[in-house]
Amino acid sequence: MGSRFVGSQAVVRRALICQMGHGVSVSISRKWLVMSICLLLLSLSLGITTQAMANDKGPLIAAAANVKLVLDKIIADYHNDTGANVRVSYGSSGNFVAQIQQGAPYELILSADEFYVNKLAALGLIQGQGRIYAIGRLALVAPHHSPMSLDADLHGLKQLLATGGLTHFAIANPKHAPYGERAVEVLTASGNWPQIKHKLILGENVSQALQFALSGSTQGGIVALSLAQHAEFKEHGRYIALPETWHQPLKQRMALIKHASIQAKDFYEYLLLPSTQQTFTEFGFAAAVTGDN
Repeated sequence: MGSRFVGSQAVVRRALICQMGHGVSVSISRKWLVMSICLLLLSLSLGITTQAMANDKGPLIAAAANVKLVLDKIIADYHNDTGANVRVSYGSSGNFVAQIQQGAPYELILSADEFYVNKLAALGLIQGQGRIYAIGRLALVAPHHSPMSLDADLHGLKQLLATGGLTHFAIANPKHAPYGERAVEVLTASGNWPQIKHKLILGENVSQALQFALSGSTQGGIVALSLAQHAEFKEHGRYIALPETWHQPLKQRMALIKHASIQAKDFYEYLLLPSTQQTFTEFGFAAAVTGDN
């Protein structure tokens, strides 16, 4: 873990609960609602709403929103290679855990970090401990018209805050979205948290946070690199990858639910194949490290 990271994951979680109660913005203006309509096509392509494959056959997967672009490609490859289908819903990892606890019929969960899968393991709801399937990364993004300059050290963000030029900034809700939690770690480690915490617009998941960041009512945001690299993103904004030393690793863990079918297990193994891991790297992830599993 990099020396620039400050504080532990548990401390950040506790701090967030306090900060959310003291002015972190979760409301969205009427102006934003109008402007967000202009991004409808982008939001659909990035899976802001929960989606599933059109067919009604195959195991149902719960997947973190940040893997939508790569997982859609992998599912298509899997179907071409095997003839088998899977269905998928995209959303925030924390919300999926709550749904699984309530009996939702998912057979496999692909989380955006390890915490939520470990929680399911402690509850006895999954098979074993699961496996790390990818390592996520963060990106600082801004719409083309934003006055914020992008740099990996966040000097441009700090300068815009100091001059009063930043009014709103988008991240995923850190209460249940790991990419939002890591965004807070970045803002804390870079010294920007005290100035920016009351200017946040929180997305339900990281895909929605990207929509907010490009809506025209914010000057930017911190989202998943895998989404910012999407070709359609370039029409609406710009991005820069953030150093992994700013935050704890985004080790994305997956696990089979207790009642998972043979078909779900087959797809689980498919995700760990070298060819599939290469697909993850092509979409901005680091490949899973066998020793970390």
